[in-house]
Amino acid sequence: MPAKNVIKPYVPGGYYHVYNRGVNKTDIFFDEQDYGVFLSYLATALTPKDEEKLRAILVDERRSYKDREDATKLLRLKNFMDRIDLLAYVLMPNHFHFLLKQRGESDMTAFIQAVMTRFTMYENLRHKRVGPVFQGAYKAVLVDNDAQLLHVSRYIHRNPFSLEGSHPSRLQPSSYPNYLGEIRQEWVKPEVILSYFSKEKTGFLSYKAFVEMQDGDFEKQSIAYIEDVVLDMV
Repeated sequence: MPAKNVIKPYVPGGYYHVYNRGVNKTDIFFDEQDYGVFLSYLATALTPKDEEKLRAILVDERRSYKDREDATKLLRLKNFMDRIDLLAYVLMPNHFHFLLKQRGESDMTAFIQAVMTRFTMYENLRHKRVGPVFQGAYKAVLVDNDAQLLHVSRYIHRNPFSLEGSHPSRLQPSSYPNYLGEIRQEWVKPEVILSYFSKEKTGFLSYKAFVEMQDGDFEKQSIAYIEDVVLDMV
């Protein structure tokens, strides 16, 4: 029998909670460089590709060989800016979570495979290893109502809260600082989620309160979702 959430309903315009972990539950990210490289791959895949500028680099004899080689690689990479909206993400040592919207029926699969394949090649080269980095096919859950959409974003942003540190938004790379107005990653799209909350960054009706407040109703709904969807992340 296939593992839970490996077989996915592919819906054009659908919102999905996407996640995967390291093979045999081992770490995916070992230091800040690994996190930074993975984030750079997301950024490259989800921001506009300036093909005119890249082609100009290729024919500019004043450019170094490395500059032209990098430009060639970027031209070959698939771009998903008009195919995927990334609403939320978190990178944990041995797994990741995304909340995304796909435009076409197969866009999510192409996007995840492109990023995971590129990172696997980097990881194997850097850490002198061979074989898969991720635990088989990625998992994805179709988000089918507004309440689930909000609670998935909350669950993703609360992932680091169990780790020790001064503030959860700074413990692990995540989209949460975008929601708090602390940073602006152009390839992250928090607007859909934030539209349900007060525009004020703090206060009872703020997104920050929704994520960080220990509210019984929030917890019950979030726990029910977690138990149904992501027990295999433990």
